[in-house]
This record gives sequence, C-alpha cells and structure tokens, in this order.
Amino acid sequence: MSKPILAIMYDFDKTLSTTDMQNYSFIPMVGMTPAEFWGATGEFSQKSGCERILSYMFMMIAKAKEKGIKLTREVLRECGKNIKYHPGVTTWFQRINEYGATKGVKVEHYLVSSGTKEILEGCAIYDCFTKVYGCEYYYENGEPVWPKLAINYTQKTQFFFRIAKGVTDVQDDDSVNEKARDGLRIPYTNIAYIGDGMTDVACMTLVNKNKGYSIGVYTDDNKDKVTQILKDNRCRFIVKADYSKDADMEKVFKIIIDDISNRAILEAKEKALAAK
Repeated sequence: MSKPILAIMYDFDKTLSTTDMQNYSFIPMVGMTPAEFWGATGEFSQKSGCERILSYMFMMIAKAKEKGIKLTREVLRECGKNIKYHPGVTTWFQRINEYGATKGVKVEHYLVSSGTKEILEGCAIYDCFTKVYGCEYYYENGEPVWPKLAINYTQKTQFFFRIAKGVTDVQDDDSVNEKARDGLRIPYTNIAYIGDGMTDVACMTLVNKNKGYSIGVYTDDNKDKVTQILKDNRCRFIVKADYSKDADMEKVFKIIIDDISNRAILEAKEKALAAK
C-alpha cells in the first residue's frame, strides 16, 4: 500500500509570520511606515483602478526608485531574513513530518502567498516547503519590470487543484484542466488549508466543500473575526497562532493525520476483501 499524503497549504502573512512580510525590512528600507506604504498602495489602487495585489507590486518598484534603490532579487531576498514568526513555526515542519511518518502518512507543505516570492526566498523556512507560490517579478538587467506572477485571494484557489493533481508548474494550464483519468495524486479530502482571515475565505470554503480540513488561526487582535469565519461554516477549526510542541495546532494536525491514516487502512482492508 502506497503511503497516503497530507498536503498542507499555508497562507504566510499573519498566518506563519507576525505581520505582512514587507513590513519587516522592505518598507523601512524605502523610508516609510507600514501605514504609509499600505495607505499609498490603497490610494493608488483606487485612483488607477489597478487590482490591489498588482498595486502593491507596482508601489514596491516605485518607492524603491524614489529612494534610488536598485530592487534586485538579491535585495528582496535579504528582506526575508528579518521576518519574525509565530511561536514554534521554525520547528513545526520537522515535528509534523515526523509524526506523520509514525502513522504512515507523508506530509507535504505548500506555501500559497499573495506576498512577494523573492522575499520568501530569503526567509528561514523557505526550504521546508515542497513548493512555494507567491507574487513574483520578471527582471531585465537585474531589475523588476513586470509581474511574472500575481496571486490575489481568489486566485489562490487554483493551487488546491494543482496540488491535488500534482500539476505544480503554473505554466501548465492544460494538465490542471484535464480530467484526472488515473485519479488524483492527493485526494481533496487529504488537503488542509491554514489561513488567518477574510483573505483566506475563498480557499477555506473550497477546502470545506471538498471535505478537506480548513483551519483559521488567530491572535488576540483578530480572534473575533476568525471566530465569525467558523460560525459562518467557512472553516472547520480555529486555533491560536502557536505552532509550538503540544500546542493546539499540533494537536489538531495529529488528529488530522490519524484520520487520514485510519481511512487509508480501512480502504486497504476493503480492497483486500473485494479482491478475495
């Protein structure tokens, strides 16, 4: 029997990190406060009619140019080194992988962020993910000139299907839309999504409808909003943003792994009986 796979999809900003990834280094580098940068982004979006994710990508380039900063991929990667995480995040991946292994379940981690992929490339946990998706620039002469990939909150849902089918190349539109004739690499029921708020509702709802596991994480600042998402049946669990050993997040995922393991054992027994 092949090992069942649990795919965990993660948001990043305020889900794994304590705030938006640009707030730690990039925004101070261009001489602004987070309130000033995001305020300017919102104003530009309203004035231009530009979608908000594309607006922040534009504003990053514009504000860097104003300060005479050459915004190379390397500069953005350096911005990832100062990211602060919720408790336990840096050891979470190994711990949950090891528990999965004891139950015969392979755990894969997928980061699906509307943040900046180049910043993510410099963060301490980048190599913990099977695949990282984020907003990314196309470069000419070492500088960003165009969005290579932009992921807004509803566009995140495509990665649910890509991960299930094992079609992880964003340029492969044909395979992700074809019927999975040999079955899904990862059943929808074996996919979990972790997010911190309203920007994750589309993914949470999709995961719920397909009988996967959606988890809303909260801090003291946003517990009421996340609780409302649970009341609206848009997620299955809400958990404090604490990934430490024996914290509620770990307990919930041990239950999920146990569930997937038990279902796999039952399915194997049923196939064996049917073959007799």
